[in-house]
Amino acid sequence: MVTGMLVLYGNAAVVYRIPLTWGHNKLPWKLLHAGLLLLSFILSVLGLCAVFDYHNANHTANLYSLHSWVGICTTALFTAQWVMGFTAFLLPCTPMTARGLVKPAHVWMGGIILVLSIVSCISGINEKLFFALKGNTNGTLPYAALPPEAITANSLGVIIVAFGLVVLKILSNQIWQRPEEASYEVGIYQPLGYDGS
Repeated sequence: MVTGMLVLYGNAAVVYRIPLTWGHNKLPWKLLHAGLLLLSFILSVLGLCAVFDYHNANHTANLYSLHSWVGICTTALFTAQWVMGFTAFLLPCTPMTARGLVKPAHVWMGGIILVLSIVSCISGINEKLFFALKGNTNGTLPYAALPPEAITANSLGVIIVAFGLVVLKILSNQIWQRPEEASYEVGIYQPLGYDGS
């Protein structure tokens, strides 16, 4: 789940911010963006299936914690965002005016989904530590004693937050935005029905 909803998602979000991609055909970068997000979605679905299977095998309730609620909402928003993005930006029949209207909401929602992914990861790590490190009941040191598992998990949490902050900084920095193309040149991807204006 961390690999899909955070690492791949964060990298897909900053694909357009790489100056090396500016001034080149945008279509390959759109496809890379969509492909990374599709891979992120697949890993997220696999992670959700694994969680539900584990809970069902151990007779644990599903969707009872804040972590699960935020995680399901994040995945649902991400799914809607991917479908909307595919429809608006990759289907050649979508009018340019529709793309212009959708783009600000798409960018804003992408940042919100990244924040929700961070919240899901941090709350999931914390929930797992509370259940796994119970002290006297299962022979482990209690979480409050900071055993090696807790230090590792807390360190992962700090790295997740740092990664998310870096991605959000890149996304919010106007200097790192891909310049809008003034016009479509010959040989560069043009949507169907594009009249040159």
